[in-house]
Amino acid sequence: MQRQFTLQYWLDDGWYVGRLLEVPGVISQAQTLKELKENIRDAYQLMMEDELDYTVSNRRFFNC
Repeated sequence: MQRQFTLQYWLDDGWYVGRLLEVPGVISQAQTLKELKENIRDAYQLMMEDELDYTVSNRRFFNC
């Protein structure tokens, strides 16, 4: 299942800056809107991988 999120973006000194409204901490910038969308997608994936690693580590620590 593919999730959909809202990308809020704006121009700041010639750069596109954006964030996902539903996922705090996913924020990026780029020179084009297309690059921004790619960067945001990458940032989201990295955050989810990090969350998965954290969850697995805690399960091992607490023997769950």
